[in-house]
Amino acid sequence: MTRIITEPEPLNDRPESTQTPATDYGPRTTDSIRNRIKCHRKVRAGDLVPHEWNFRHHPGVQRAALGAIYKEVGFARSLLAFELPDGRLKLIDGHLRRDLDPDMLVDVEVLDVTADEAKKLLLTIDPLAALAQTQEQIHERLQEITPIDDAELKALWEGQAQKLLQPEPPPENKPLLEQFLILVTCGDEKQQVELLGRFKDDGLECKALIA
Repeated sequence: MTRIITEPEPLNDRPESTQTPATDYGPRTTDSIRNRIKCHRKVRAGDLVPHEWNFRHHPGVQRAALGAIYKEVGFARSLLAFELPDGRLKLIDGHLRRDLDPDMLVDVEVLDVTADEAKKLLLTIDPLAALAQTQEQIHERLQEITPIDDAELKALWEGQAQKLLQPEPPPENKPLLEQFLILVTCGDEKQQVELLGRFKDDGLECKALIA
């Protein structure tokens, strides 16, 4: 039998319509959508900088479900970050995976975006995914053909995790806890963001206020 091997066409010899035009951020995925993925890196999770505007709180039931899927399948989704001027990577998506095991070596998808664009992604990624609707029959059949013994994953799959997220009603006449607060007046938004990041890195509970 004769085996014929053909050489691929040089990129410059291909028809113009098949070549991907370059941009300042790399090739475009289409004529109107820029590809902002810069590269992928392996990074120690604890070395990633958490985003000071991350508004997602991760309760214990979510941490348990993530730990369960790690045991059942393993690490299977990269974190999303962008590069700071000093070379560190700042998270956009993946804060729970960062916190679950800071010494774990994780894959990070690095974007070539600005700080303002990162905020837009932060406000979009999770809410956009939440807009998807469930096809109940397919969902139920998928659960039937995918048996699982882990209680946390089973609750997640069956939608029971949402019930666990409902806060318990506070007891009557619950005394107010004494708090000691410091109010810092910042010169501008840039200083506010820098201080928030520094305080959170130091393990302090803080939030941004605009008056």
